[in-house]
Amino acid sequence: MGMVVYSVTAVLPSAEIAGQYARWLVEGHVQAVIQGGARTANVTAWDGEGAVWKVEAVYEFEDRGALDRYMREFAPGLRAEGLARWGGVEGIRFERRVGDRVVV
Repeated sequence: MGMVVYSVTAVLPSAEIAGQYARWLVEGHVQAVIQGGARTANVTAWDGEGAVWKVEAVYEFEDRGALDRYMREFAPGLRAEGLARWGGVEGIRFERRVGDRVVV
């Protein structure tokens, strides 16, 4: 296969926290993931549904080997930074997905 997509979605308890989280992503975290091997990154702040807001970061890696290298060498430190900043926020949770880019 070709490109591999890695998605991290934060489910957040308020629009204010969602905005803060999105700023944190684009002001440094996304660049750190790119330095760790991602080829591209996109951040989407989804419209709130009820009392739930979501911010999704989608990264593309060249292949599974590049993603595995990122997960082994860079992800632990970046996750620790994220948990130090966001882990104490009540009502926040993270969803992660990995898949192959399908081009039609």
